[in-house]
Amino acid sequence: MSRSNSRKRSSSSLNYMILLTVIVAAGVSQGLLLPLLAIFLERMGVSSSMNGLNAAALYVGSFAMTLIAERTLGKLGFKKLASAGLMLVLVSVLLFPLVPNVTFWFVLRLLVGIGDSAVHYTAQLWVLMVTPEEKRGRNLSIYGMSYGLGFSLGPLGIPLLQLGDNAPFIVLAVLVLLVLVLVLVKLPDLRAEKLDAEDRPVKRFRRSYALAWYALIPALLYGYMESGINSNFPVYGLRVGLSEQQIAFLLPFIGVGGLILQLPLGMLSDRFGRKRILMITGSLGGLAFMLVPLAGTSTAAILALLLLAGGMIGSFFSLGLAYAADILPKALLPAANVVASFHFNAGSIAGPNIGGTLMQYGWNGGLFFALGLGFVLFGFLGFAFRKRPDSESGVSLYS
Repeated sequence: MSRSNSRKRSSSSLNYMILLTVIVAAGVSQGLLLPLLAIFLERMGVSSSMNGLNAAALYVGSFAMTLIAERTLGKLGFKKLASAGLMLVLVSVLLFPLVPNVTFWFVLRLLVGIGDSAVHYTAQLWVLMVTPEEKRGRNLSIYGMSYGLGFSLGPLGIPLLQLGDNAPFIVLAVLVLLVLVLVLVKLPDLRAEKLDAEDRPVKRFRRSYALAWYALIPALLYGYMESGINSNFPVYGLRVGLSEQQIAFLLPFIGVGGLILQLPLGMLSDRFGRKRILMITGSLGGLAFMLVPLAGTSTAAILALLLLAGGMIGSFFSLGLAYAADILPKALLPAANVVASFHFNAGSIAGPNIGGTLMQYGWNGGLFFALGLGFVLFGFLGFAFRKRPDSESGVSLYS
Protein backbone atom coordinates (compact mmCIF):
# COMPACT_ATOMS: atom_id res chain seq x y z
CA MET A 1 0.00 0.00 0.00
CA SER A 2 1.45 3.39 -0.98
CA ARG A 3 1.91 6.18 1.53
CA SER A 4 -0.47 8.46 -0.41
CA ASN A 5 -3.24 5.83 -0.31
CA SER A 6 -2.67 5.42 3.42
CA ARG A 7 -3.01 9.17 3.94
CA LYS A 8 -6.16 9.28 1.82
CA ARG A 9 -7.79 6.51 3.89
CA SER A 10 -6.80 8.20 7.14
CA SER A 11 -8.24 11.51 5.93
CA SER A 12 -11.43 9.78 4.77
CA SER A 13 -11.83 8.11 8.18
CA LEU A 14 -11.40 11.46 9.97
CA ASN A 15 -13.98 13.10 7.71
CA TYR A 16 -16.37 10.23 8.36
CA MET A 17 -15.98 10.64 12.13
CA ILE A 18 -16.61 14.39 11.85
CA LEU A 19 -19.77 13.73 9.84
CA LEU A 20 -20.97 11.29 12.50
CA THR A 21 -20.36 13.93 15.17
CA VAL A 22 -22.35 16.47 13.17
CA ILE A 23 -25.24 14.02 12.85
CA VAL A 24 -25.21 13.30 16.59
CA ALA A 25 -25.60 17.04 17.24
CA ALA A 26 -28.40 17.29 14.67
CA GLY A 27 -30.16 14.40 16.38
CA VAL A 28 -29.82 16.02 19.80
CA SER A 29 -31.30 19.28 18.54
CA GLN A 30 -34.38 17.60 17.06
CA GLY A 31 -34.73 15.09 19.89
CA LEU A 32 -34.76 17.85 22.50
CA LEU A 33 -36.63 20.65 20.74
CA LEU A 34 -39.64 18.57 19.70
CA PRO A 35 -40.74 17.37 23.17
CA LEU A 36 -39.41 20.45 24.98
CA LEU A 37 -41.41 22.93 22.94
CA ALA A 38 -44.45 20.63 23.03
CA ILE A 39 -44.36 20.75 26.84
CA PHE A 40 -44.07 24.55 26.82
CA LEU A 41 -47.00 24.90 24.41
CA GLU A 42 -49.13 22.51 26.49
CA ARG A 43 -48.35 24.64 29.57
CA MET A 44 -49.41 27.74 27.63
CA GLY A 45 -52.81 26.15 26.94
CA VAL A 46 -52.26 25.65 23.20
CA SER A 47 -54.52 22.96 21.71
CA SER A 48 -52.96 19.63 20.72
CA SER A 49 -53.76 20.23 17.03
CA MET A 50 -52.10 23.66 17.11
CA ASN A 51 -49.22 22.14 19.07
CA GLY A 52 -48.75 19.59 16.29
CA LEU A 53 -49.01 22.27 13.60
CA ASN A 54 -46.32 24.32 15.32
CA ALA A 55 -44.06 21.27 15.55
CA ALA A 56 -44.57 20.56 11.86
CA ALA A 57 -43.03 23.95 11.03
CA LEU A 58 -39.59 22.42 11.56
CA TYR A 59 -40.27 19.98 8.76
CA VAL A 60 -41.84 22.57 6.51
CA GLY A 61 -38.49 24.36 6.63
CA SER A 62 -36.68 21.10 6.06
CA PHE A 63 -38.96 20.32 3.11
CA ALA A 64 -38.25 23.72 1.57
CA MET A 65 -34.51 23.06 1.84
CA THR A 66 -34.78 19.76 -0.03
CA LEU A 67 -36.13 21.61 -3.07
CA ILE A 68 -32.84 23.48 -3.46
CA ALA A 69 -30.42 21.12 -1.67
CA GLU A 70 -28.88 19.51 -4.74
CA ARG A 71 -28.17 22.80 -6.49
CA THR A 72 -27.04 24.56 -3.30
CA LEU A 73 -24.55 21.80 -2.54
CA GLY A 74 -23.17 22.11 -6.05
CA LYS A 75 -22.54 25.83 -5.50
CA LEU A 76 -21.31 25.88 -1.90
CA GLY A 77 -19.68 22.50 -1.39
CA PHE A 78 -20.02 20.18 1.59
CA LYS A 79 -18.27 22.24 4.26
CA LYS A 80 -19.98 25.57 3.62
CA LEU A 81 -23.46 24.04 3.39
CA ALA A 82 -23.01 22.07 6.62
CA SER A 83 -21.62 25.14 8.40
CA ALA A 84 -24.48 27.34 7.23
CA GLY A 85 -26.99 24.76 8.47
CA LEU A 86 -25.37 24.55 11.90
CA MET A 87 -25.28 28.35 12.15
CA LEU A 88 -29.02 28.59 11.48
CA VAL A 89 -29.74 26.02 14.19
CA LEU A 90 -27.47 27.81 16.67
CA VAL A 91 -29.07 31.24 16.20
CA SER A 92 -32.58 29.80 16.41
CA VAL A 93 -31.88 27.86 19.61
CA LEU A 94 -30.60 31.02 21.27
CA LEU A 95 -33.73 32.96 20.25
CA PHE A 96 -36.35 30.42 21.43
CA PRO A 97 -36.33 31.36 25.15
CA LEU A 98 -36.11 35.09 24.45
CA VAL A 99 -39.56 35.36 22.84
CA PRO A 100 -42.00 32.66 24.09
CA ASN A 101 -44.57 33.30 21.38
CA VAL A 102 -46.33 30.68 19.24
CA THR A 103 -45.97 32.64 15.98
CA PHE A 104 -42.32 33.50 16.61
CA TRP A 105 -41.55 29.88 17.48
CA PHE A 106 -43.17 28.80 14.21
CA VAL A 107 -40.68 30.98 12.30
CA LEU A 108 -37.74 29.75 14.38
CA ARG A 109 -38.75 26.15 13.78
CA LEU A 110 -38.78 26.86 10.05
CA LEU A 111 -35.18 28.06 10.35
CA VAL A 112 -34.15 25.04 12.43
CA GLY A 113 -35.71 22.80 9.79
CA ILE A 114 -33.77 24.50 7.00
CA GLY A 115 -30.54 24.18 8.97
CA ASP A 116 -31.06 20.56 9.96
CA SER A 117 -31.99 19.61 6.40
CA ALA A 118 -28.82 21.20 5.04
CA VAL A 119 -26.74 19.25 7.55
CA HIS A 120 -28.53 15.96 6.88
CA TYR A 121 -28.37 16.23 3.10
CA THR A 122 -24.67 17.06 3.18
CA ALA A 123 -23.68 14.30 5.59
CA GLN A 124 -25.81 11.46 4.29
CA LEU A 125 -24.91 12.06 0.64
CA TRP A 126 -21.21 12.26 1.47
CA VAL A 127 -21.40 8.96 3.35
CA LEU A 128 -23.47 7.35 0.58
CA MET A 129 -21.04 8.41 -2.13
CA VAL A 130 -17.89 7.11 -0.42
CA THR A 131 -19.27 3.77 0.78
CA PRO A 132 -18.62 0.63 -1.33
CA GLU A 133 -21.58 -1.68 -1.87
CA GLU A 134 -20.31 -4.49 0.33
CA LYS A 135 -20.11 -2.14 3.35
CA ARG A 136 -23.16 -0.04 2.59
CA GLY A 137 -25.51 -1.61 5.13
CA ARG A 138 -22.94 -1.41 7.91
CA ASN A 139 -21.72 2.14 7.25
CA LEU A 140 -25.17 3.62 6.76
CA SER A 141 -26.33 1.80 9.88
CA ILE A 142 -23.52 3.44 11.84
CA TYR A 143 -24.63 6.76 10.36
CA GLY A 144 -28.20 6.03 11.43
CA MET A 145 -27.00 4.95 14.87
CA SER A 146 -25.23 8.28 15.29
CA TYR A 147 -28.40 10.20 14.54
CA GLY A 148 -30.37 7.82 16.76
CA LEU A 149 -27.88 8.34 19.56
CA GLY A 150 -28.32 12.09 19.36
CA PHE A 151 -32.07 11.82 19.06
CA SER A 152 -32.19 9.56 22.12
CA LEU A 153 -30.00 11.89 24.17
CA GLY A 154 -32.15 14.91 23.25
CA PRO A 155 -35.12 14.22 25.55
CA LEU A 156 -32.72 13.69 28.45
CA GLY A 157 -32.31 17.47 28.41
CA ILE A 158 -35.90 17.92 29.62
CA PRO A 159 -34.93 17.50 33.33
CA LEU A 160 -32.68 20.56 32.87
CA LEU A 161 -35.92 22.54 33.24
CA GLN A 162 -35.42 22.13 36.98
CA LEU A 163 -32.51 24.58 36.60
CA GLY A 164 -34.71 27.07 34.76
CA ASP A 165 -36.65 27.24 31.51
CA ASN A 166 -33.60 28.57 29.66
CA ALA A 167 -31.19 25.83 30.74
CA PRO A 168 -31.97 23.24 28.00
CA PHE A 169 -31.59 25.87 25.27
CA ILE A 170 -28.25 27.07 26.61
CA VAL A 171 -26.80 23.55 26.81
CA LEU A 172 -28.00 22.76 23.29
CA ALA A 173 -26.54 26.00 21.92
CA VAL A 174 -23.13 25.20 23.43
CA LEU A 175 -23.18 21.74 21.83
CA VAL A 176 -24.08 23.09 18.37
CA LEU A 177 -21.40 25.78 18.67
CA LEU A 178 -18.69 23.21 19.47
CA VAL A 179 -19.67 21.08 16.48
CA LEU A 180 -19.72 24.14 14.21
CA VAL A 181 -16.16 24.99 15.26
CA LEU A 182 -15.11 21.38 14.57
CA VAL A 183 -16.55 21.54 11.06
CA LEU A 184 -14.94 24.89 10.29
CA VAL A 185 -11.52 23.81 11.55
CA LYS A 186 -11.27 20.17 10.52
CA LEU A 187 -13.63 19.35 7.64
CA PRO A 188 -12.04 19.82 4.18
CA ASP A 189 -13.66 22.29 1.80
CA LEU A 190 -14.66 19.74 -0.82
CA ARG A 191 -16.78 20.77 -3.73
CA ALA A 192 -19.53 18.71 -5.28
CA GLU A 193 -18.45 18.86 -8.91
CA LYS A 194 -19.44 15.28 -9.54
CA LEU A 195 -22.94 16.04 -8.37
CA ASP A 196 -23.24 19.16 -10.53
CA ALA A 197 -22.06 17.75 -13.84
CA GLU A 198 -23.71 18.89 -17.04
CA ASP A 199 -24.71 15.34 -17.91
CA ARG A 200 -27.16 14.85 -15.06
CA PRO A 201 -29.70 12.16 -15.98
CA VAL A 202 -32.89 13.55 -17.49
CA LYS A 203 -36.08 12.97 -15.51
CA ARG A 204 -33.86 11.68 -12.69
CA PHE A 205 -36.47 12.13 -9.94
CA ARG A 206 -39.16 10.32 -11.92
CA ARG A 207 -36.75 7.51 -12.76
CA SER A 208 -35.74 7.21 -9.11
CA TYR A 209 -39.39 6.72 -8.17
CA ALA A 210 -39.99 4.25 -10.97
CA LEU A 211 -37.03 2.05 -10.06
CA ALA A 212 -36.96 2.34 -6.27
CA TRP A 213 -40.34 3.53 -4.95
CA TYR A 214 -40.46 0.86 -2.26
CA ALA A 215 -36.96 1.72 -1.03
CA LEU A 216 -37.96 5.39 -0.72
CA ILE A 217 -41.10 4.81 1.39
CA PRO A 218 -39.11 4.06 4.61
CA ALA A 219 -37.95 7.68 4.73
CA LEU A 220 -41.59 8.81 4.70
CA LEU A 221 -42.57 6.43 7.51
CA TYR A 222 -39.50 7.21 9.58
CA GLY A 223 -40.19 10.94 9.39
CA TYR A 224 -43.83 10.36 10.32
CA MET A 225 -42.79 8.26 13.32
CA GLU A 226 -39.99 10.51 14.55
CA SER A 227 -41.85 13.81 14.51
CA GLY A 228 -45.21 12.32 15.50
CA ILE A 229 -43.93 10.50 18.57
CA ASN A 230 -41.64 13.25 19.82
CA SER A 231 -44.20 15.99 19.30
CA ASN A 232 -47.33 14.15 20.40
CA PHE A 233 -46.14 11.65 23.00
CA PRO A 234 -45.56 14.34 25.66
CA VAL A 235 -49.14 15.54 25.14
CA TYR A 236 -50.43 11.95 25.03
CA GLY A 237 -48.54 11.11 28.22
CA LEU A 238 -49.83 14.12 30.15
CA ARG A 239 -53.40 13.36 29.09
CA VAL A 240 -53.33 9.69 30.08
CA GLY A 241 -51.75 10.46 33.44
CA LEU A 242 -47.98 10.19 32.99
CA SER A 243 -45.75 12.76 34.70
CA GLU A 244 -43.20 14.93 32.89
CA GLN A 245 -40.46 12.84 34.51
CA GLN A 246 -41.98 9.61 33.18
CA ILE A 247 -42.30 11.13 29.70
CA ALA A 248 -38.67 12.27 29.73
CA PHE A 249 -37.63 8.79 30.89
CA LEU A 250 -39.70 6.82 28.35
CA LEU A 251 -39.26 8.89 25.19
CA PRO A 252 -35.57 8.06 24.59
CA PHE A 253 -36.26 4.32 24.50
CA ILE A 254 -37.46 4.48 20.91
CA GLY A 255 -34.00 5.71 20.00
CA VAL A 256 -32.32 3.26 22.39
CA GLY A 257 -34.01 0.36 20.61
CA GLY A 258 -32.73 1.69 17.30
CA LEU A 259 -29.22 2.03 18.69
CA ILE A 260 -29.19 -1.56 19.91
CA LEU A 261 -30.38 -3.13 16.65
CA GLN A 262 -29.30 -0.65 13.98
CA LEU A 263 -25.89 -2.18 13.26
CA PRO A 264 -27.03 -5.84 13.55
CA LEU A 265 -29.93 -5.16 11.18
CA GLY A 266 -27.64 -3.36 8.76
CA MET A 267 -25.26 -6.33 8.71
CA LEU A 268 -28.18 -8.76 8.35
CA SER A 269 -29.43 -6.72 5.39
CA ASP A 270 -25.99 -7.05 3.74
CA ARG A 271 -26.33 -10.82 4.08
CA PHE A 272 -30.02 -11.61 3.61
CA GLY A 273 -31.27 -8.67 1.57
CA ARG A 274 -32.57 -5.28 2.60
CA LYS A 275 -36.10 -5.76 1.28
CA ARG A 276 -36.65 -8.82 3.47
CA ILE A 277 -35.34 -7.07 6.59
CA LEU A 278 -37.46 -3.98 5.91
CA MET A 279 -40.62 -6.05 5.51
CA ILE A 280 -40.07 -8.02 8.72
CA THR A 281 -39.03 -5.09 10.91
CA GLY A 282 -41.77 -2.83 9.56
CA SER A 283 -44.48 -5.35 10.42
CA LEU A 284 -43.14 -6.11 13.91
CA GLY A 285 -42.50 -2.44 14.73
CA GLY A 286 -45.97 -1.45 13.58
CA LEU A 287 -47.61 -4.06 15.78
CA ALA A 288 -45.60 -2.88 18.79
CA PHE A 289 -46.77 0.72 18.27
CA MET A 290 -50.41 -0.37 18.00
CA LEU A 291 -50.16 -2.10 21.39
CA VAL A 292 -48.91 0.98 23.31
CA PRO A 293 -52.41 2.32 24.24
CA LEU A 294 -53.21 -1.06 25.81
CA ALA A 295 -50.29 -0.54 28.23
CA GLY A 296 -52.16 2.28 29.98
CA THR A 297 -49.84 4.13 32.37
CA SER A 298 -47.56 1.15 33.06
CA THR A 299 -44.04 2.48 32.70
CA ALA A 300 -42.56 -1.00 32.24
CA ALA A 301 -45.03 -2.02 29.53
CA ILE A 302 -44.69 1.23 27.58
CA LEU A 303 -40.91 1.02 27.88
CA ALA A 304 -40.85 -2.53 26.49
CA LEU A 305 -43.13 -1.67 23.55
CA LEU A 306 -41.26 1.53 22.64
CA LEU A 307 -37.95 -0.33 22.90
CA LEU A 308 -39.21 -3.07 20.56
CA ALA A 309 -40.79 -0.64 18.10
CA GLY A 310 -37.70 1.57 18.07
CA GLY A 311 -35.44 -1.42 17.56
CA MET A 312 -37.45 -2.62 14.60
CA ILE A 313 -37.91 0.67 12.74
CA GLY A 314 -34.90 2.65 13.98
CA SER A 315 -32.98 1.46 10.90
CA PHE A 316 -35.68 2.39 8.41
CA PHE A 317 -34.15 5.56 7.03
CA SER A 318 -30.63 4.19 6.61
CA LEU A 319 -31.79 0.79 5.31
CA GLY A 320 -34.10 2.49 2.83
CA LEU A 321 -31.23 4.59 1.49
CA ALA A 322 -28.98 1.54 1.30
CA TYR A 323 -31.67 -0.40 -0.56
CA ALA A 324 -32.14 2.47 -3.00
CA ALA A 325 -28.39 2.50 -3.61
CA ASP A 326 -28.53 -1.24 -4.32
CA ILE A 327 -31.27 -0.78 -6.91
CA LEU A 328 -30.40 2.48 -8.67
CA PRO A 329 -27.65 3.36 -11.14
CA LYS A 330 -25.01 5.49 -9.43
CA ALA A 331 -25.96 8.55 -11.52
CA LEU A 332 -29.39 8.60 -9.87
CA LEU A 333 -28.17 8.49 -6.26
CA PRO A 334 -28.07 12.28 -5.66
CA ALA A 335 -31.64 12.58 -6.98
CA ALA A 336 -32.76 9.62 -4.86
CA ASN A 337 -31.20 11.28 -1.83
CA VAL A 338 -33.30 14.38 -2.51
CA VAL A 339 -36.42 12.23 -2.88
CA ALA A 340 -35.67 10.46 0.42
CA SER A 341 -35.27 13.83 2.15
CA PHE A 342 -38.50 15.01 0.53
CA HIS A 343 -40.32 11.93 1.83
CA PHE A 344 -38.83 12.29 5.30
CA ASN A 345 -40.02 15.87 5.55
CA ALA A 346 -43.47 15.10 4.12
CA GLY A 347 -43.89 12.39 6.74
CA SER A 348 -42.53 14.66 9.44
CA ILE A 349 -45.07 17.35 8.58
CA ALA A 350 -47.92 14.83 8.58
CA GLY A 351 -46.95 13.09 11.83
CA PRO A 352 -47.60 15.83 14.41
CA ASN A 353 -50.70 17.04 12.59
CA ILE A 354 -52.39 13.66 12.24
CA GLY A 355 -51.58 12.63 15.80
CA GLY A 356 -52.53 16.02 17.22
CA THR A 357 -55.83 16.05 15.33
CA LEU A 358 -56.75 12.54 16.50
CA MET A 359 -56.08 13.55 20.12
CA GLN A 360 -57.95 16.81 19.64
CA TYR A 361 -61.07 14.80 18.85
CA GLY A 362 -60.66 12.56 21.87
CA TRP A 363 -58.88 9.52 20.43
CA ASN A 364 -55.54 9.59 22.26
CA GLY A 365 -54.69 6.04 21.22
CA GLY A 366 -55.21 6.98 17.57
CA LEU A 367 -51.69 8.42 17.60
CA PHE A 368 -50.21 4.92 17.92
CA PHE A 369 -52.83 3.07 15.86
CA ALA A 370 -52.33 5.26 12.78
CA LEU A 371 -48.56 5.08 13.15
CA GLY A 372 -48.45 1.31 13.57
CA LEU A 373 -50.86 0.68 10.72
CA GLY A 374 -48.59 2.52 8.31
CA PHE A 375 -45.63 0.27 9.10
CA VAL A 376 -47.69 -2.93 8.94
CA LEU A 377 -49.10 -1.97 5.53
CA PHE A 378 -45.58 -1.20 4.32
CA GLY A 379 -44.47 -4.69 5.33
CA PHE A 380 -47.18 -6.33 3.22
CA LEU A 381 -46.62 -3.89 0.34
CA GLY A 382 -43.18 -5.43 -0.13
CA PHE A 383 -44.77 -8.45 -1.79
CA ALA A 384 -45.83 -6.18 -4.66
CA PHE A 385 -42.35 -4.73 -5.33
CA ARG A 386 -39.91 -6.33 -7.77
CA LYS A 387 -36.47 -5.01 -8.66
CA ARG A 388 -36.20 -4.22 -12.36
CA PRO A 389 -33.52 -6.29 -14.10
CA ASP A 390 -32.17 -3.29 -16.03
CA SER A 391 -31.35 -1.20 -12.93
CA GLU A 392 -27.66 -1.14 -12.15
CA SER A 393 -26.26 -0.55 -8.71
CA GLY A 394 -22.92 0.73 -7.64
CA VAL A 395 -21.42 3.79 -6.04
CA SER A 396 -18.10 5.26 -7.08
CA LEU A 397 -15.70 6.42 -4.39
CA TYR A 398 -15.53 10.15 -3.89
CA SER A 399 -11.99 11.28 -4.68
